[in-house]
Amino acid sequence: MSKLGLALGGGGARGFAHIGVLKVLDEENISINSIAGCSMGAIIGGLYAYFGNALQVEEFIFNAVKDPRFEKLGMDAFVENKKSLDKNYFDQFFGYIENRFNAIKALRSLSYFDEEVTAEIYKMIPDVRIEDLKINFSAIATDLKSGEEINFTKGSLRDAIRASSAVPGIYPPVRIDDYLLVDGSASESVPVGKVRETGADRVLAVDVIKNIKVVKKTKNILDILYRTEDITSYHLSLIRLKEADLVISPHVKKLSWADFDKVEEIIQYGEKAARENLDKIKKLVNRNTYLLEIEQYIKKLKGFD
Repeated sequence: MSKLGLALGGGGARGFAHIGVLKVLDEENISINSIAGCSMGAIIGGLYAYFGNALQVEEFIFNAVKDPRFEKLGMDAFVENKKSLDKNYFDQFFGYIENRFNAIKALRSLSYFDEEVTAEIYKMIPDVRIEDLKINFSAIATDLKSGEEINFTKGSLRDAIRASSAVPGIYPPVRIDDYLLVDGSASESVPVGKVRETGADRVLAVDVIKNIKVVKKTKNILDILYRTEDITSYHLSLIRLKEADLVISPHVKKLSWADFDKVEEIIQYGEKAARENLDKIKKLVNRNTYLLEIEQYIKKLKGFD
């Protein structure tokens, strides 16, 4: 019997597309053996491994983005080129002052949001053991001390997800044992190899990394930080995705990582991409294991050329 694994990449709000892909897999009764995720991929993958179905994950996310604790963060302030024509002058002015004040404050700390605020947000994540989940799961984080990627396959689901999605500079690093951890996408954008380690013999990767087309002149330090992260993630993803047996790329690459107000639209993009690739997904699931292993071996040999 085939063991399908999902590698769910990071991308902030773009990662909500993972839910759409999972919904289609559920509707088609395609069973999942293992999930490995980075950043938002770890959040969605971990929730799916906990609930066991995509509809509950979708409901959880809908409730989470509407939760007062999350809305208080004001994530729309991070959306590039966000229009504010609906705001009057004083709203814009005080918004400008507040954002600059928070940015200056962040220069004296490890992150834009402090530990207390962040901990309150992550209380929404179920506090269970990874070993007790319904599906094999791993979350990838990056250790700032050693520069190594850390693969969480046991322990607290909440802690692992928080570490894997600790966007550098936005959320504070997470201390677990001797590690100082940040977003897994810093070292492993789409964890194809890691999902094989959890038992999968074939891997479907969902890529939501942003496009890096030529952009106009950068305006400020945030533009430079965004652009640098996009370039790094993009090139790292190209390397990782070569290891997958099938890659799905929902049409979300033009969206910002902070477009949390577009959750329903992004999920629909994921559904659409999965349906467009459904024949390929079924073919992968039903592929003869030995033939697939030969194809994977040949692919590795070509990778060494």
